[in-house]
Amino acid sequence: MDRDTDVLVVGAGPTGLALGIDLARRGVPALVVERAQALFPGSRGKGIQPRTMEVFDDLGVLDGIRAAGGTYPVGKIWQDGRRTGEYRMFDAVEPSEGAPYNEPWMVPQWRTQRILRARLEELGGEVAFGREVVAVTQDEGGVRAEFASGQVVTARYAVAADGGRSTVRGLLGIGMAGETVDPSPTLVADVRISGLDRDNWHVFPPGEGDGFLAICPLAGTEDFQLVAQFPEGTAPDLSLEGIRKVVADRSHLAPESVTELRWASDFRPRAALADRFRSGRVFLAGDAAHVHSPAGGQGLNTSVQDAYNLGWKLGAVLRDGADAALLDSYEEERRPVAAEMLGLSTRVHRGETRRGGATRQLGLGYRESPLTRETRTDPGTLRAGDRAPDGTVAGVRLFDAFRGPHWTLLALGDAQTPDLGARIPVVRGPAPGAYGPGLYLVRPDGYVGWAGDAAAGLPEYLARFGRC
Repeated sequence: MDRDTDVLVVGAGPTGLALGIDLARRGVPALVVERAQALFPGSRGKGIQPRTMEVFDDLGVLDGIRAAGGTYPVGKIWQDGRRTGEYRMFDAVEPSEGAPYNEPWMVPQWRTQRILRARLEELGGEVAFGREVVAVTQDEGGVRAEFASGQVVTARYAVAADGGRSTVRGLLGIGMAGETVDPSPTLVADVRISGLDRDNWHVFPPGEGDGFLAICPLAGTEDFQLVAQFPEGTAPDLSLEGIRKVVADRSHLAPESVTELRWASDFRPRAALADRFRSGRVFLAGDAAHVHSPAGGQGLNTSVQDAYNLGWKLGAVLRDGADAALLDSYEEERRPVAAEMLGLSTRVHRGETRRGGATRQLGLGYRESPLTRETRTDPGTLRAGDRAPDGTVAGVRLFDAFRGPHWTLLALGDAQTPDLGARIPVVRGPAPGAYGPGLYLVRPDGYVGWAGDAAAGLPEYLARFGRC
């Protein structure tokens, strides 16, 4: 099969754009296509967790993300036009040397996508809009995608990042099992509104016959995100007049306080997991593979990290000559994480757990992965498969050393450095607080792949990944 590109990425949401960036910086030809004529216009996935901030640091977009957003405001509870209480959405956690990003960062999804697209184009990538996939076929040589326009693109691999109603997943015949988290429909809208301060997240508890109303100022914009729950069986009115009525009925504000409607949608919160994350040469990522309740802010973050996991593996196979069997580890590593995060999102939605340390996703790892090798007889708290923390070694910040598409070897304490040539940067020095002495080989996605007291077995481990 003749190929137009190495990787076809279907969907230009955060998942597809992040994957496009990761492939572009590895020199892997990729095309990101999007069915719509423009990027998604709404704020829906507005919470960026600390682990995703680390990913964005590596992908070169952290400065833009930080400049575009802000911290989450304290919630103020209203009753009959009076403030009656305060609500903090997240448990406070102090930053540390190993985890410098300590709290979720609010950026409307539309703005995150613009930043990601700009970075993709800076690296020479592109998004082709108006490309609706209607057929997908594959053979041993590659994937062929047909579009509604009649155009055809062929690629060595394809990635379905086309959302919870994924067309590609349906064409592949991959099932998705799940449950309705809450049968009550929820309206979410981006509005301009007067009469509310921008220092607080305004919460109006349910009244008789009405669901709750929450109005949150969107950091870095003049907009508010409005969220309203409705009784089961209701069809929310998404018009400006409909939203004005909701605000007037459930708060002390007049209808005309809502001065502009910029975007609106409704949904029924659910949790669902695809039966498989791969069919031959086609992979599922993001909402195409797992659909979350928005509670706890896990959907976008889990999705971006799917892309981050898959990107370096596609690069190793397509650029570095690694065996294609490496790609099997994508589902082996990511599907259990997605299942865990789905459970967490559902528990948060139902009020069974707080938005605490687990929602920050810093504790997720791959200790059970077939790519993980822990060779120490007495490992400490940090083990192979864990996220590699930040720190400073001989004046070098580790996140600075990790940044880029390469592997990194840490030789800490008295550990002797093996001769790996010039392929892999080596950082030598005393072990920082989150680490013990020894050798730590850090994967391109910031996880410890191999750890040992000595270098025995390290060259053989690295050989699995080609010319890394």
